[in-house]
Amino acid sequence: MSLTSRSILVVVRAAILGIFIALFGQAIWSAILVVNLKTTPSIPWAVALMIVLLWIIWQYLGGRWWSRSNSDARHRLLRANLVPARVFGWALLSGALSLIALSAYWRVMAQIVRMPSGVLPDMSMYPRVTVALMVVMGSIVSPILEQAGIWGYCQSILERAFSGPVAVLLAAIVFAILPHPPMHSPLWPRLVFYFLIGAMLSVTAYLTKSILPGLTIHIVGLLIFFLLVFPYAADRPLLSEGGADWLFWIHVAQAIIFTTLAAFSFVHLASVTAREHVS
Repeated sequence: MSLTSRSILVVVRAAILGIFIALFGQAIWSAILVVNLKTTPSIPWAVALMIVLLWIIWQYLGGRWWSRSNSDARHRLLRANLVPARVFGWALLSGALSLIALSAYWRVMAQIVRMPSGVLPDMSMYPRVTVALMVVMGSIVSPILEQAGIWGYCQSILERAFSGPVAVLLAAIVFAILPHPPMHSPLWPRLVFYFLIGAMLSVTAYLTKSILPGLTIHIVGLLIFFLLVFPYAADRPLLSEGGADWLFWIHVAQAIIFTTLAAFSFVHLASVTAREHVS
């Protein structure tokens, strides 16, 4: 088997494994959520059940119920490693700056092509407590499973076969092709946007050697975009309709400035993690 064939097989294996881990648990959550809302919407039992299922999945992926050798291997693949506080802090700052830039990218793209205004389904007929708990649970489920699948298992396998930058690029591509909201938005801006998110989280996992900083960024970012960005970006007029007003150029400037700041922050994160590894 040629080197190229082996490389392709590694990428395919890593992608399939990462996507399966990312989507399997989310499919379970969607199923029990529908059953809960149709049967007993006043009792959010799906949230409690999903907490238990997430714990079981996390323990399994971390090698808790495997033999000693398999347990160590799976622990390394999941790489839910604790990191020094300084590394964690710089990772969070880099992620926060990136999220500010990404929110501007989405708003800019929403004025280039028409984006759907509705992201979350209409939940007005259900009790508020149930809705609140399910929204919070939904913002936790996908980050945990995607971090474990894409930036844990998938990227760990890729980093063993390729250089760091190549592994980061491939993991970002795998993440970008997953089904993402808003589901009815045009394909190209959604692919570009989620590739950028994937690249940011891939770099974070690569530099920190852990999915925990990225998990925090992922959860916060999901809540911000679902509640504050996606629902309102579609309200802006398109550029073809005369939408290049002062607010559009503010978003362009926001994207440029915070992308630059995030890049410098990631460079500093790299130096901090290098010093921590040496010490």
